[in-house]
Amino acid sequence: MPKRTDIKSIMIIGSGPIVIGQACEFDYSGSQACQALREEGYRVVLVNSNPATIMTDSQMAHATYIEPLTVEAVEKVIAKERPDAILPTMGGQTGLNLAIKMAEDGILDRYGVELLGVKPEAIAMAEDRELFKKAIEEIGLEVCASAYVSSEEEAIAFAAKVGYPVIVRPSFTLGGTGGGIAYNVEELKELCTSGFEASPVHQLLIEESVLGWKEIEVEVMKDSADNFIVVCTIENFDPMGIHTGDSITVAPAQTLTAKEYNVLREASYKIVKKIGLESGGCNLQYALNPKNGRVVVIEMNPRVSRSSALASKATGFPIAKIATKLAIGYGLDELPNDITGTTSACCEPAIDYCIVKVPRFDFVKFPGVDQTLTTQMKSVGEVMAIGRTFKEALQKALRSLEQDRYGWGADGEDEVEAWEIPSGERKGYLEEVKRQLRIPTPERIFALRHALQLGMSTSEVCELTGIDPWFINNLKQLVEFEAKLREELPSLVGAEEGKGILWEAKRLGYSDRQLACLAGNNEEAIRSWREGLEIKPVYKLVDSCAGEYHAKTPYFYSTYESGNEARATGKNTVIVLGGGPNRIGQGIEFDYCCVQAAMALKAAGKEVVMINCNPETVSTDYDISNRLYFEPLTLEDVLSICDLEKPEGVVLQFGGQTPLKLALDLEKRGIPVLGTSPHAIDLAEDREKFAQVLRDLGLKQPDNGMASSQEEAIEIASRIGYPVLVRPSYVLGGRAMEVVYDEAALRLYMEQAVKVTPDHPVLVDKFLESAVEVDVDAIADGEDCYVAGVMEHIELAGVHSGDSACSLPPFSLPDEIISEIKRQTKMLGLALGVKGLLNIQFAVRDGEVYLLEVNPRASRTVPFVSKATGIPLAQIATKIMLGRKLSEFDLNPPGKPRIAVKEAVFPFIKFPGVDIILGPEMRSTGEVMGIDVNFGMAFAKSQMSAGMPLPLSGTVLLTVSDKDKEALLPIAQGFLEEGFRLLATEGTAKFLQNHGIEVEKVNKIGEGRPNLLDRIKNNEIDLVINTPVGKDPRTDEYKIRRQVIASSVSVMTTIQGAKAALAAIRACKDNGLDVKSIQEYYESN
Repeated sequence: MPKRTDIKSIMIIGSGPIVIGQACEFDYSGSQACQALREEGYRVVLVNSNPATIMTDSQMAHATYIEPLTVEAVEKVIAKERPDAILPTMGGQTGLNLAIKMAEDGILDRYGVELLGVKPEAIAMAEDRELFKKAIEEIGLEVCASAYVSSEEEAIAFAAKVGYPVIVRPSFTLGGTGGGIAYNVEELKELCTSGFEASPVHQLLIEESVLGWKEIEVEVMKDSADNFIVVCTIENFDPMGIHTGDSITVAPAQTLTAKEYNVLREASYKIVKKIGLESGGCNLQYALNPKNGRVVVIEMNPRVSRSSALASKATGFPIAKIATKLAIGYGLDELPNDITGTTSACCEPAIDYCIVKVPRFDFVKFPGVDQTLTTQMKSVGEVMAIGRTFKEALQKALRSLEQDRYGWGADGEDEVEAWEIPSGERKGYLEEVKRQLRIPTPERIFALRHALQLGMSTSEVCELTGIDPWFINNLKQLVEFEAKLREELPSLVGAEEGKGILWEAKRLGYSDRQLACLAGNNEEAIRSWREGLEIKPVYKLVDSCAGEYHAKTPYFYSTYESGNEARATGKNTVIVLGGGPNRIGQGIEFDYCCVQAAMALKAAGKEVVMINCNPETVSTDYDISNRLYFEPLTLEDVLSICDLEKPEGVVLQFGGQTPLKLALDLEKRGIPVLGTSPHAIDLAEDREKFAQVLRDLGLKQPDNGMASSQEEAIEIASRIGYPVLVRPSYVLGGRAMEVVYDEAALRLYMEQAVKVTPDHPVLVDKFLESAVEVDVDAIADGEDCYVAGVMEHIELAGVHSGDSACSLPPFSLPDEIISEIKRQTKMLGLALGVKGLLNIQFAVRDGEVYLLEVNPRASRTVPFVSKATGIPLAQIATKIMLGRKLSEFDLNPPGKPRIAVKEAVFPFIKFPGVDIILGPEMRSTGEVMGIDVNFGMAFAKSQMSAGMPLPLSGTVLLTVSDKDKEALLPIAQGFLEEGFRLLATEGTAKFLQNHGIEVEKVNKIGEGRPNLLDRIKNNEIDLVINTPVGKDPRTDEYKIRRQVIASSVSVMTTIQGAKAALAAIRACKDNGLDVKSIQEYYESN
């Protein structure tokens, strides 16, 4: 069928901020959709609240609304833009839920807007578990015995009927939020509480357990003529019971028989036909009983999903792009396969390699949290690796995680190795290993190695873990070969005789670091020996057709065999190093910068080579660069590609800290680093050298010192005075950073939080209480420095910059302070010799400006500043690296004055028991942006976008520390003036009453009922202002903060946040919500 000509304008709904369960894969799908629709001549309207995405760049859509993803805001966009249709399948569960709600409320009918690709009835059938169950049974397929329940009593009754354990799945949620496995009635009651709160329709699905069965995903495409293809099968390494986002997964499925594959293929066709998917991509999940072959259908996602991105990168088949074109009328047979250029999209991908995805977890950011993996997703990112075998791909994936592992063990990073354990202790150690096998955690993959080394059989391991014997046997082969390496390698390093065993080790995915560890040597010696023997990787094409057709798109992976398929030219080549897996502290913002760099380099006539290992990202799309290498970002892997590509330069400053760590090593080997030199990077990161730079410039920084022992730390703290900010010198993203107020707290920190040695000292800085923190993004060219954005934090000093809300331009700083900050920024940019991006963090206290930190690279605020100002910072910085000057660019922000507020989004709902109080260690997973003509409305939008809209009426609970009571007075008065009722705990209430403010006292916990927790649980409180007295889990305020998260009540934990909330509420009442595209903001007056 030809494309539709009866529609002219199409809206795409994005997925909002990065959260656990919904990450940057939807930037990838949304970007592809925007490009596909523009190619076909449609006007594209985009709504998304996440400024860190490529899709919200002003060039991607004709009208880009960075507005809250709420029914009210999106309806206003529809009323203004009048799109003919909405594509609801590119924005994850957020986009789909929003489309359903607007259809149910009659908004789509009111404005004559249709949904493309999937109708509301089909969405409802796929998402409503009862309707889905009925539909599946009508086509002769099985689902787990299950029941929808709306009360705890109904859940308990059903569990008693089918027996424990049972699976609890809240309706209409993402990433399994609020769900889990209940092994007894008490656990079921707990999950009912969290599940009902998580479900927007207050409904749970209780299912019989299929724990231990295989979990298989099938990614399919269908068009309106019922043409149907299987793009990819994905097999979970872990059995049912672990969320697929938290499981290691393998593509294509490795253990299915031909019969089982055909059963799943046929079932998938029946399901998409029955549910009513008109056209597009779809993900189906199945459980398969390995004992008897019984198959049950788990769920269907009638949209592009997290696994769609993985399947796209695994096969090279652009699922989001094809799904978009199917939605506007094309058939699969009418669309070309971009990879081959000669076959159609009807041709199912065939792959002759193995894909392994491994999730990345950041539990270290949430001390004390339960690390057990269940049906509720907890990972924050993932990596993908490609190899000729499962063994090779697994080792590459594990070293891609950037968690100090360089393969499947044998890398010197285990606390103890099995062969080192004295015989008398082996039994006890084996019992501990068995415990680690029974309870799935991120470390179980490494426990499997120890189990096999200790002599456990394949059947024993399978019994404890539920993992298929095929996978365990592959791991057993690695264990056996590792033993051979340990025995033979030490005497062979440097010798010709070692060529055979070295070649086989590399084919099995062993890194040079692992081989050095096994040989008792160093990595450089192994590399020299290997290269001297001409053992180098070759690069194979990801071609979607197993070599049957010639592939046009240069998308490569490395392996060790014959036949190099890479197409390096050695001419005008620039390599961009990506950011690796998403993690807290380094996320989608850096992928945005890498993509912008690739665009700028292409425009400058360069051949762009991208190296990255993250399947969720836009940077790993095959058409972003001239050549894509899906490889780990380790020195070994990057050097091999540089050896092949012979680049004229490598761009490091856009991928966060990941590529920067390689700067000195690359320079040492004669590989040019474009932009800021490794020497300048080292100057900014070396504490003593940097302090000298500041002294030479006459700039201030808080008093500080570096301690190599507990005694030194105490001496420094005594000298500079408490409170002090302490942190390890060897980590980033605020890891293990803490403010301590006395010697006892410092001793506790030194004993428990860090391992201090002369090689790993602790940094001790005077903490500037009540200071205002300021972030600055700038670009320097070696001769001049342009300050692109000065951002004032809404929280006071002590909150990590990635977690603090901030305003651009500043909302309260005096002009003379802003001018001084700009002056200091320019001085530093020139003194450090920066060529490219520069981020500086300042603190302002008592009219003095103090410098806290300088990062001569892209920061996580670059996308935010770029969207707020209309200046494409990363693109300009890239051109500066190529030799252009700032004077060549128009750096005046276009359009009308506006204020943008960035707000962080946190995963606290996923981690029960974790305090929500913010501190120096970053814990947010994503961000949103509110933009408007005044600060109050911009802040209000940021809160709506973060999922915590501020109330316009109701009751405010006040409970603040003594030091904040004076500052609370005008805020409390302001809420009274806006018609709010005030409740306060005894100390706060007495203080306010003594100052003439009308407030009711509320009982603390332990002072009688109803107390403040009862009030929150009974929905009697609409906003909480609670500044901390302590972080101890026994304190009332800790319990308050946990309850407001569970009850979805807005909470402000700083006085500054409370002031901003009051300003936002006033703005909403005075002005109401208005929406405007960023293109409108950029228009001249």
